[in-house]
Amino acid sequence: MKLLRVGVSGDERPVASLDGSTFYDLRPLTDEIDGAFLRRGGPGVVRRQIEAGTLPETSIDGMRVGPPIARPHAVVCIGMNYAAHAAESGSAPPTSPVVFLKTPNTIVGPCDDVLMPPDAQKVDWEVELGVVIGTRARYLHSPADAPAVIAGFAICNDVSERAYQLEVSSGQWSLGKCAETFNPMGPWLVTPDEIDDPQKLRLRTWINGELRQDSSTADMIFGVNELIWSLSQYLVLEPGDVVNTGTPQGVALSGRFPYLAEGDVVRMSIDGLGTMQQAVRRAQL
Repeated sequence: MKLLRVGVSGDERPVASLDGSTFYDLRPLTDEIDGAFLRRGGPGVVRRQIEAGTLPETSIDGMRVGPPIARPHAVVCIGMNYAAHAAESGSAPPTSPVVFLKTPNTIVGPCDDVLMPPDAQKVDWEVELGVVIGTRARYLHSPADAPAVIAGFAICNDVSERAYQLEVSSGQWSLGKCAETFNPMGPWLVTPDEIDDPQKLRLRTWINGELRQDSSTADMIFGVNELIWSLSQYLVLEPGDVVNTGTPQGVALSGRFPYLAEGDVVRMSIDGLGTMQQAVRRAQL
C-alpha cells in the first residue's frame, strides 16, 4: 500500500492507494498521516477499509504531493554507510554506524524546490532509502525485531552543504544538513509488504538528466534492520520518525562532479518507491 499527502504546503490531505492508480480519501479515518496515525495502527485500518469498499475514491490529478509523513519528532541520519561512498569520501569504512540529526523542518515534498542558502557554494545531493518508524522502538533485542517497528519506506534526498558540514562545523555535521528544504521526501510511504528485501533495491540520481549515482542497498555497511536495532540502544524511535540510511557513491564531494547550481534539476529513484524530482534555487532573504 502507498500512503501520501496531497495539497498546498501546510494544508495537505491524506490519501492511499493499493495499486498506484486508484486513490482513496482518508479523511473519513484521519486528518493526517503522522505519528499518531501510525501509533494506532492506521495503515492496517486503511487497508481493511479499502478492501471493504468503505472509503471514497478521489483524484490527485494536478495536485502537489507533500512529504508522506507529517511532523516527525526526529530525522535520524546515517553517514558513510555504503562502502564505495566511504571510499570516495577518503574515509575508512566505519566500524559502527555514524549518526547525526537533521531538524524535522528540513522535510519537504518530493518535487518541492531545494533552496540553497544565500552564500552556499558546495550544495550536494544524496539519494537515500528513508525508513519511517511505525511503533515505538527502545532497546530492541536484536536486528530481527526491527521489521515489526517499521511503517514503511520512502525516497529521501539528504541535501548537504559540504563547506558548512566539514569546514565550519567543528566536527559536527548538522550545520551542513539543516537548511530549509534540505530533506525532500516521497513521493509516498510504501508499506513493507511491497518491499521484498530492503537490501536489494537499486538507487539512482540524475543531475540535469545525467546519471550520477547508480548503486544498490546491498552495498550498505549496516543494513536497515541492524541500523534500527542499533539506534534503539541509544535513543527512542517514535512513530513517524524518519531514518535516512546513507547514500551510495556518486556525490559531488567525490570531486568527480560539480556541486549543485541554481537552475539544476535533481531526479532520484529507488526500486519500488517511485521517483522524485527537485529544482534548485537560491534562497531569498
